Amino acid sequence: MSELYIEVALEVDPVEAGRDILIAELGELGFESFVETDTGVKAYIVKEAFDQDALENMYLFSNPAFRIQYSLTEIAQENWNEAWEKSFDPITVNGLCTVRAPFHKKPETRFDIVIEPKMSFGTGHHETTHMMIELLLEEDLSGKRVLDMGCGTGILAILAEMRGAKEVDAIDIDNWCYLNSIENAERNNCQNISVYEGDAALLDGKTYDVIIANINRNILLRDIPVYVRSLNENGVLLLSGFYKDDIPGIRELCERHSLKYVQNLEKNHWVAVKFIN
Repeated sequence: MSELYIEVALEVDPVEAGRDILIAELGELGFESFVETDTGVKAYIVKEAFDQDALENMYLFSNPAFRIQYSLTEIAQENWNEAWEKSFDPITVNGLCTVRAPFHKKPETRFDIVIEPKMSFGTGHHETTHMMIELLLEEDLSGKRVLDMGCGTGILAILAEMRGAKEVDAIDIDNWCYLNSIENAERNNCQNISVYEGDAALLDGKTYDVIIANINRNILLRDIPVYVRSLNENGVLLLSGFYKDDIPGIRELCERHSLKYVQNLEKNHWVAVKFIN
């Protein structure tokens, strides 16, 4: 029997500023995937994990600068995927990397990533994933060991292998993301990706040349010390999933653990930051 999900369709005004805040807050509440709309966002969460009181206690509901309303719909996984197929357009990053669905025409870009996200986060459309793709396109990954922490659809792990990584570990705590990453790695004929279900505890005893973590701010602040212990000398740490205003706290923690700030990208107030060991 297919697992049931709750679709929360939120309309917010002003939409540009409100949508980003909504996605960040909904991620904190355990929502697993998002589809941006002209008026806001549709967010999806397992029915058993849905807390309507927590939803209505989010920041935007009490902020007079925003007008917000929402509706709830109970759906099955396969129905969500049909809705995604109707709304998903391929994207191209820096003219080098295309992220598309199997039903889209094959592009002429150097890197062609084919995914079916199902209930997982990570189509490349969200600013954080887009910027992480940009950073990975700049990195020399040839022969390196790479970790994609909070892998979602596995899109960044797939790109890492395409960029020459010899070993890639992809980890996500969510079972649906775990299964979806395996499917997408196979779909892209990846040979060097190992997918694991779990959290940062799985990193004990493992080391990497490049660690990618596109997760929310609170998890990053908790797990950065774990990442540092697993990062080889001269290793690279790429972080995203947070806002520009969060950089000082993230940077202070990384520098306290002897990492050096290199650069950050910014897109609609979201950021991606690069550190080296």
